[in-house]
Amino acid sequence: MSVPKSVALPGGAQIPAVGCGTWTVWQAAPGAVRDAIKAAIAEGYRHVDCAWVYGNEQEVGEAIEAKIKDGTVARSDLFITTKLWDTAHRRGAVTEQLKKALARLRLDYVDLYLIHWPTSFKEGDIDFPKDDNDKHIFEFHDIQDTWKGMEDAKDAGLTKNIGISNFNSKQVQRVIDGARIKPCNIQIEVNPLFSNARLIDFCQERELTVTAYAPFGSPNRPWKKSDDPVLFEQPILKDIAAAKGKSPAQVCLRFLLQRGLVVIPKSVTPSRLKENFQLYDFELSEAEMKQMFSLNRDHRVYGQEITLDHPEYPFSIPF
Repeated sequence: MSVPKSVALPGGAQIPAVGCGTWTVWQAAPGAVRDAIKAAIAEGYRHVDCAWVYGNEQEVGEAIEAKIKDGTVARSDLFITTKLWDTAHRRGAVTEQLKKALARLRLDYVDLYLIHWPTSFKEGDIDFPKDDNDKHIFEFHDIQDTWKGMEDAKDAGLTKNIGISNFNSKQVQRVIDGARIKPCNIQIEVNPLFSNARLIDFCQERELTVTAYAPFGSPNRPWKKSDDPVLFEQPILKDIAAAKGKSPAQVCLRFLLQRGLVVIPKSVTPSRLKENFQLYDFELSEAEMKQMFSLNRDHRVYGQEITLDHPEYPFSIPF
């Protein structure tokens, strides 16, 4: 099964199917994100994913500027995604934060702007505001009003496309119901251990493209439990990888590409950046795809644990 190297957004733009993620790369040394993005662009990546709360937009911007200046790419060759943080869900605050993000990125516009989470924190300069009891401080902002702020940002030319991230089906539908400009993309956790099939189907039926983050199940996450399944240790995956002469990571990414998803693996290691981009010289058979689907455990590793403090918890659910 052949897969395209880009996925068409409803408005006609093309999003490169393999992007370079930057979440958890913040754990690396200063300058590591900048160097990784420079290496990724040199390797052929044209899609870079970042976010306000990752704290890495400055280094991403420095890398982009350097690769444009040295002639490797033009701005129009790149697809840059960033995300609105929870402290800027007031309608007017949406464009305010995006303008600050663009200054960090040294760009006039981003190609895709996403609402990072459906939750809203107290507005201000502190990304995770807490009270005297160490509880997160929430504010109420109707997500439809926040979405109007996203539409304002697109109207102003600050972003070419707008979308959402970490929304469940009810939240997705609420945005759609109140939208003048419908979201074109949703970024959610997807990997062989967490197929997220119901939500993917729901979104694709409503013409949202889907970007899969944590495509390897985030094996280095600090909160991993001793009895959590480890994706790369699954015999089915190891057997398919051996038969193909590919790494387990490459098989995982190819599996997601053949599901019609965009993938954003992350690494600061040049050899892994290269490996994660070499996905188009092999394919998985129908039988192998079924084997990969059989790995699903509905094992979600990312959840906004701060929602445990929210008075309406549990409102943040996978579907």
